[in-house]
Amino acid sequence: MSTERLYYDDPTLLSFEARVVARRQSEGRPAVVLDRSAFYPTSGGQPHDTGTLRPLDEPARRVAVVDVLEQDGDVVHVLDGGLPGEAVRGQVDGQRRFDHMQQHTGQHILSQVCSERYQAETVSFHLGADYCSIDLDRSNLTAEDVVAIEERANAIIFEDRPVRARFVQEHELAHMPLRKPPLGYDRVRIVEVEGLDWSPCGGTHCARTGQVGHIRLIQLERRGKESRLSFLCGWRALRDARWKHDLLRELAGRFTVGLPDLPDAVARLAEAEETARKGLERARQDLLHYEAQERYAQAERVGPARLVSAVLNERSLDELRLLAREIAALPGGVALLGLGGETARLCFVRHEDLSGDMGALVRQAAAVLGGRGGGRPQEAQGGGPDAGRLEEALEEALAGLRDLLTKDG
Repeated sequence: MSTERLYYDDPTLLSFEARVVARRQSEGRPAVVLDRSAFYPTSGGQPHDTGTLRPLDEPARRVAVVDVLEQDGDVVHVLDGGLPGEAVRGQVDGQRRFDHMQQHTGQHILSQVCSERYQAETVSFHLGADYCSIDLDRSNLTAEDVVAIEERANAIIFEDRPVRARFVQEHELAHMPLRKPPLGYDRVRIVEVEGLDWSPCGGTHCARTGQVGHIRLIQLERRGKESRLSFLCGWRALRDARWKHDLLRELAGRFTVGLPDLPDAVARLAEAEETARKGLERARQDLLHYEAQERYAQAERVGPARLVSAVLNERSLDELRLLAREIAALPGGVALLGLGGETARLCFVRHEDLSGDMGALVRQAAAVLGGRGGGRPQEAQGGGPDAGRLEEALEEALAGLRDLLTKDG
């Protein structure tokens, strides 16, 4: 027995009475099939309705409808608890229903505008909880095209055109300028936006375009040979505009400028931040240069080499590398530096005029840490998880380097 779908005739119908004709399970939850229902099941890119069912003989008891499915012509209502009795009253969540009506009707308008203006046909539609999108079979739409599409779509909304939905006979389809052909259903329901669009659709829609309120296009993405156009309709568009305006007003207040002057204020801030960043980078390099000279002056001498070995904490790996290179740039400079933390890191660098394979040396030290390392003879890096043995690893590397330099000497 197929469920009579009340939303086809009246999408504004939210309350109804029905009888339970079957009981099922859906992923561990109880579910019922009714002889008639105003609940829309997920299909055609539109999500399901939510609401409640309550037994007529227990009017105080309400069971939430958490999902609505279409199975072999039946509308299956998935519940969050058991539903006793055979006669029930259903109540559809009106706010969610109207939101879906606004988004879906807006999508029909938007898709037809894209088709008539740019021959961009809709290949898929997504009605999400936060935003909607259509995928178009063109990838060369521009920002200017998006503005033109939005202007035209909203002009149609403001004209408050009638939106009609009805089932038609197969012979009637040939006389309709359909945007897309029907997909082989026995009965074809056509949703018409007067003077604009005729499309096969089983979804819930507004009665007039004015109820869509407003369409706001929020993003254009190129996806291979297609484009994805994300949009908001009605209350979603209003809420989006509200929070963005509030954000801009708050930012303008922090800069003590008016909204029109906010871009210039942000540009000045970005320029000042970039200047400060460059200044800090120069200061950091200067400090590392001075630190390198100080450590070099106190370094152990082995023949022509000066060996700097140290464990550094609360430094970045980038700073470790820069300091090691600054030390190795000085005559005879050799840096064997370790960085503590959850994972120990090693950076070994020598002056280009010295001998010794830093890659082999760092592999030896990293093995003490339970890790690996490698690199060029002049500069190498490594590390391992046993950070508690970092000083031991450096001592072993330092001893090996002393022996190597002594032999070479």
